[in-house]
Amino acid sequence: MLYTTLISTAELRQHLERPNWAIFDCRFSLKDPARGRRDYLQSHIPGAVYAHLDEDLASPVIPGQTGRHPLPPVGEFVQTLSQWGIDTTVQVVVYDDLGGAFAARLWWMLRWLGHEAVAVLDGGWPQWQEADYPVRSGEQVRPPRTFTPEPRPRLVADVGEVLSIANDPSYCLLDARNADRYRGRNETIDPVAGHIPGAISAPFADNLGPDGLFLPPDKLRIRYQTLLRDVSPEKTVVYCGSGVNAAHNLLAMVHAGLGDGRLYPGSWSEWITDPDRPIATE
Repeated sequence: MLYTTLISTAELRQHLERPNWAIFDCRFSLKDPARGRRDYLQSHIPGAVYAHLDEDLASPVIPGQTGRHPLPPVGEFVQTLSQWGIDTTVQVVVYDDLGGAFAARLWWMLRWLGHEAVAVLDGGWPQWQEADYPVRSGEQVRPPRTFTPEPRPRLVADVGEVLSIANDPSYCLLDARNADRYRGRNETIDPVAGHIPGAISAPFADNLGPDGLFLPPDKLRIRYQTLLRDVSPEKTVVYCGSGVNAAHNLLAMVHAGLGDGRLYPGSWSEWITDPDRPIATE
């Protein structure tokens, strides 16, 4: 059985230590980029390899040109995946401690390069701890394998495409940040507040229930059908602050059975690098 969207902690517990299963700890803090690795070294799911958002899942920022977490070049990321011991036979599981907010980035990146067998651990690290499942400390590595990419460029939308569809009713542009940041209030991360004109507010946190688990597929389906109206997922583009949390919405759409939307990787932090690009508030 392939897991392609979510996997429960109980299901993962049954597959620990299997050589064709690879687990990645994606815990991260924007305020303290070293914290995730510290927490991982202290305690993590057995067999998990640490995936650092800045170092492994993004390329260096080019001031004034890119967003805060630009996608790495395909060739470089393929090398990373090979070093992590991923090939076509491997089931990947990714997790964090924020409901999948960061883990979904690696989930999306693997799908972007054609690897379907990747799932986010529903409830993540908190659920694993609550179940009192085994943990391990220290760094872990996997024997290298050869990752063969099958890129899916249609899953990506660049800034030019976003400009062209922003106010086109045949497309849908979703903003995955919280409602305050969408409205241009309480912006504490990026130097300019607001949202891309025509975008609809769709906070990624609303994909989760009070227990920190994803909503059931039927509820997610209702949520996104309401947001998308009559627009198909293929004509839907999702963005956030830097192309990370937006993947959470894309995961929710696939889990709901709606199919793949598209990610604008540069997101708001790239959009605002050009003062001529329009900005909306409220």
